[in-house]
Amino acid sequence: MAGQRSFTELGTPLSEVPFCVLDLETTGVAPDTCEITEIGALRFVGGEEVGRFQTLVDPGVPIPPKVTVMTGITEAMVIDAPRIGEVLPAFLEFLSDAVIVGHNVRFDISFLNAAALRLGYGRLPNRSTDTMRLARRLLGREVRRHSLSRLAAHFGSPVVPNHRAFDDASATAHVFWELLERAGSIGVTHLDDLLALPTIKGSRAIGKIGLTERLPRTPGVYVFRDRAGDAVYVGKATNLRARVRSYFSGDDRRRTDDILRDLTTIDHIRTSCEFEASILELRLIERHRPRYNRRSLPPRTLHWVTVTDERYPRLSITRSPDRGRMSLGPFRSRRHADSVVHAIWDTAPIRRCSAAGRGCQYAQLGVARCPHVEDITEADYAVIVDDLVDAVERDPGPLIRAMRIRLEALARHERFEEAARCRDNWHRLAGAIDRHRAWTSLQRAGTIVAERDAIIAEIHRGRVAAVWDRRATRPFVEASDPPGLHPASMRESDETRLVWSWLTTAGTDVLSISGEFTVPPYPIPMLGGIELGPVR
Repeated sequence: MAGQRSFTELGTPLSEVPFCVLDLETTGVAPDTCEITEIGALRFVGGEEVGRFQTLVDPGVPIPPKVTVMTGITEAMVIDAPRIGEVLPAFLEFLSDAVIVGHNVRFDISFLNAAALRLGYGRLPNRSTDTMRLARRLLGREVRRHSLSRLAAHFGSPVVPNHRAFDDASATAHVFWELLERAGSIGVTHLDDLLALPTIKGSRAIGKIGLTERLPRTPGVYVFRDRAGDAVYVGKATNLRARVRSYFSGDDRRRTDDILRDLTTIDHIRTSCEFEASILELRLIERHRPRYNRRSLPPRTLHWVTVTDERYPRLSITRSPDRGRMSLGPFRSRRHADSVVHAIWDTAPIRRCSAAGRGCQYAQLGVARCPHVEDITEADYAVIVDDLVDAVERDPGPLIRAMRIRLEALARHERFEEAARCRDNWHRLAGAIDRHRAWTSLQRAGTIVAERDAIIAEIHRGRVAAVWDRRATRPFVEASDPPGLHPASMRESDETRLVWSWLTTAGTDVLSISGEFTVPPYPIPMLGGIELGPVR
């Protein structure tokens, strides 16, 4: 259907949406083998009827007697009627960009699509809404059955459905406007609201969807609060209204039901862009610690992987990053930190034992260097540590090559589960190195002012100080102390990661910089291309 545009303005108020209420009569129920015998439709704009379409259609096949009994349409009535090839172009012009309304509308659309495809027009691009599904959601047990005849009688339609296309379309239109009035009372005022309404979960969601009415269709952060005013969930969105409404429909997670149960009010903060929303979300989660942001909550205890400051340094997991020559982190859990330690052990022969005078089994196996087992000078051992620090700080090539050799050896010996663990540990290490290098680069950069897509951000040593739209005047500013030598929290580390991603994405222009900003020349790859075989 080239030349016909689909209706994409989902944020359009219902009062401005064109609707086409239609009904078809057919020779049967299968669109692939049955044909249309009658089309009836009414077009509305702004709630006012602006056009009617009514015609019989010669199906080109016999009309079954039971269909004639039900509809009253006989073969004699359609013998001089136009064929669908003559009717469809005029009907598609009448339909134009309107939203299709019908009772069990999928049936009618399936026949129209079958005819349109057969005649070379392609499938109808129009959006649609179904009065039967709307009635089930809005009326509940108020009406026992949701057939068109029952609904027409319930709402006092002046036209009684009689299985003729135009009369049934007229009755459907009356039912539709009554249902829209019901929907408006719970905050359904725009097209996207209407299209999502049939999937709303139940009475709890129906009763609270009105809380979303004042939400804008702009980027921002939303805060769900309970009866006591405490934040129970914080999230971000590029379209606040659409994102928050999605909790009421289409999201079947148990956590969502719990959130809706506790939800009493919704606060929101507009932002200039998704980047600003992401930063603000992190800060609000850290500040409020909402109970349903479990995965995003910053841990109360951080873990670091450090290279110890001693004669023969080793790796240690600590709660503070200031106790060694080099520190990677922070990590959300000791388990994450431990996997990074194992990844380094797999790629660098740094000693693994911690107690002087004890035998080191890893050195005896030849996978580590240890002065307790072999005669190695401090200078020779310092080379191992220097190489590890250089790989983390500058060029990870030696670590990558060592891990590839290990993975290929494990796969060659069909030790697939061990190979998979090594690969997963490497991915944790690669992520930790990326975050470490980003943090270091941003600390050296000092204050950066950069712009992308008319959004300007002022960043001070990796922390966002201000974000604003060049076309607006409202900046987002949050006064704070500058970050220290290492991230003081998981949120600070996550914020730096978001800042780094924004700055290094194509299209971002650095307008000014107070220090030195460099992007590490050697990226950290996620190792692939090694066949690990069946891992159970």
